[in-house]
Amino acid sequence: MWMWVNGELRDAADARVSVLDHGLTVGDGIFETVRTTGGRPFALTRHLDRLTRSARGLGLPDPDLDEVRRACAAVIEANPMELGRLRITYTGGLSPLGSDRGNDGPSLVVALGEVTRRPDTTAVITVPWTRNERGALAGLKTTSYAENVVALARAHAQGASEALFANTVGQLCEGTGSNVFVVLDGQLHTPPIASGCLAGITRALAVEWSGALETELHLDVLEHAEEIFLTSTLRDVQAVHRVDGRELPGGPGPVTAKAMRVFEERAGNDLDP
Repeated sequence: MWMWVNGELRDAADARVSVLDHGLTVGDGIFETVRTTGGRPFALTRHLDRLTRSARGLGLPDPDLDEVRRACAAVIEANPMELGRLRITYTGGLSPLGSDRGNDGPSLVVALGEVTRRPDTTAVITVPWTRNERGALAGLKTTSYAENVVALARAHAQGASEALFANTVGQLCEGTGSNVFVVLDGQLHTPPIASGCLAGITRALAVEWSGALETELHLDVLEHAEEIFLTSTLRDVQAVHRVDGRELPGGPGPVTAKAMRVFEERAGNDLDP
């Protein structure tokens, strides 16, 4: 595997960043995950726009998007594969131990790994921990993912692929790496960004292409929603067939099936919507 590390393409065995990089020592970094199909990235412009927003929210310098694009192109060309996860990581760079940043500038790492297509349906659980919709990192795609690691491990232990969080006021928020949509009386809804959820790229496209409403929803909506689905870069639109102990229909419901079909068609027609 070939990776881009701070200005050059390197074999993974020789790819290095300092053990004092602020992304490692304190999680001071941001990232984007971009789907590639047949060597072509999907929605790269939207992902890079969000990378810049996250950098500004964390107080990092704006990334050089021309360099990021060159890095992505080089990594994709060096690692041919049919379906891939392109990971762009941008951190505070070499810094002293502690929370203060150093003066050497940010680190940029781009890597690509092969993935398989997700199943059409999945199981999810809810977890007792909350998202802080008023926190300093709310809405930013940072590398501080330890909370997600813990929640996802619990989901896997219960035979699920995702864990869903409420926010501090009990509203449905998001998954560890996905956004959530529900169908109520035939209408599609998803939590608003103000709930503390990440402004997912796939979420935004699904809202635009399906006419979903952004609605404040209590977590218990999952107990009676007619249909539920998740969106993310690698899931696209994925139906949910079980939430905790509640079984939903085994296949995607009509609203979900339409959203899946529309997303696949629109995404296939425009790789950078």
